[in-house]
Amino acid sequence: MSKGQENSGKWNNYAVPDNVYDELFTANGRPRRAARKLFSRLRRFSDEELNTRRAAAELSIREMGISFTVYSQAGNIDRAWPFDIIPRVLPAAEWARVSAGLTQRMRALNKFIHDTYNSQKIFAAGIVPGRLITGSSGYRKECEGVRPSHETWAHVCGTDLVRGGDGEFYVLEDNLRIPSGVSYMLENRQITKRVLPELFRDYSILPVDDYPAMLYKTLASVARSRSARPCVVVLTPGIYNSAYFEHAFLAQGMGAELVEGGDLFVSDDNEVFMRTVDGSRKVDVVYRRVDEDFLDPEVFRKDSMLGVPGLMRAWKSGQVVIANAPGAGVADNKAVYAYVPDMIRFYLQEEPLIKNVQTYLCSDRQQREYVLDNLPSLVVKPTDESGGYGIMVGPQASAAQHARYRKLIRKHPHKYIAQPTLSLSTAPTICDDSIGPRHLDLRPFVLQGRDNWVTAGGLTRVALKEGSLVVNSSQGGGSKDTWIVE
Repeated sequence: MSKGQENSGKWNNYAVPDNVYDELFTANGRPRRAARKLFSRLRRFSDEELNTRRAAAELSIREMGISFTVYSQAGNIDRAWPFDIIPRVLPAAEWARVSAGLTQRMRALNKFIHDTYNSQKIFAAGIVPGRLITGSSGYRKECEGVRPSHETWAHVCGTDLVRGGDGEFYVLEDNLRIPSGVSYMLENRQITKRVLPELFRDYSILPVDDYPAMLYKTLASVARSRSARPCVVVLTPGIYNSAYFEHAFLAQGMGAELVEGGDLFVSDDNEVFMRTVDGSRKVDVVYRRVDEDFLDPEVFRKDSMLGVPGLMRAWKSGQVVIANAPGAGVADNKAVYAYVPDMIRFYLQEEPLIKNVQTYLCSDRQQREYVLDNLPSLVVKPTDESGGYGIMVGPQASAAQHARYRKLIRKHPHKYIAQPTLSLSTAPTICDDSIGPRHLDLRPFVLQGRDNWVTAGGLTRVALKEGSLVVNSSQGGGSKDTWIVE
């Protein structure tokens, strides 16, 4: 701040909502300990200076080509990544506990997936109903009996966390198929460094830019090659995929090749090769960003032009690693989510370090009746959807929407779960001419190979609409840089 500037007036009307945990301020309006230096510096910016920094961030996003795609009936629309310049600050001591809980959860989920396709001990013990799993769309009969390296099926997980009104973090869902968003986490940090460099003088912030290196290390650790640097490729559907920016970003960061299905082929002895200008090169690990329905036309969709014929043969014979493995989606289901605490107890003989959100399974008659009687106060979610699609937030929905979901639940009870409407935490967000509280969540990324690793923070997604609880970018949400501070 230059001499003579006035403090920003954007903060004047900021008020922490009742019964909500605010990430920057306590209930009495004082900055939280970890965020005091941040607030002290931000409040010294004039309104003009804040607007200038915000405009600089938007310009950086356009120059860097950071975008995402919204799919709609009107067509696919590419939009600039919506970003708020006020960082979210979390103390390292708190994050250490969260990180341990995420590692615990990932270990249990991988044991569950492996058990599901092999011994099925958890079904026999009556902990998880087998029919719920083997009858789900995520279950792949083609994966039965497969034993991948280190019995790891999900090598990358994006776990969605929310903080309730009690200040505790809760797991909202686990994303184990093709979790995305990590490139935005990395770019958020770069943008913040560009437009608010002075903030980094006040803090020791744990880095996030080591993610590509840790991802490669994780994938290389499960390769069966004896090479000092196994060949890892990133398999993308192509430039028209909404996450293509991320595919290219991670391939470059890992020093891996970005390939499409036509760039790979499987030999008669089930080895996978990549076509290059210098000839064929053996591939050890395929980091797939292609939905498994399109992964191998020999096994799944016959009309797929995105996958590699014979890839499943190569994987099942142990000649190549696929990450995340086909079939990992059996644990990426909102109904299965309800049983994860029991999985932790069953496989690890430990108590969960992070709690689930209370969940009602509409497939259960008694729980279904409770949901039907309390729709206006609950959030209803389809078990197999993602990206915020198909969700009904009861308190914000109309009577007509309540009636519609009542019919859907009665007709297809196994396709829905319900949860209490949480008081998601808020954080200060620049909104037009003021700074207001907006609800947010957090998606850390958890890696598992020979070892486990968790990002220092993750992708904070923020609902830019006042009062909205839906933070997904596809539903109008934005993002913030997330700081884990010593």
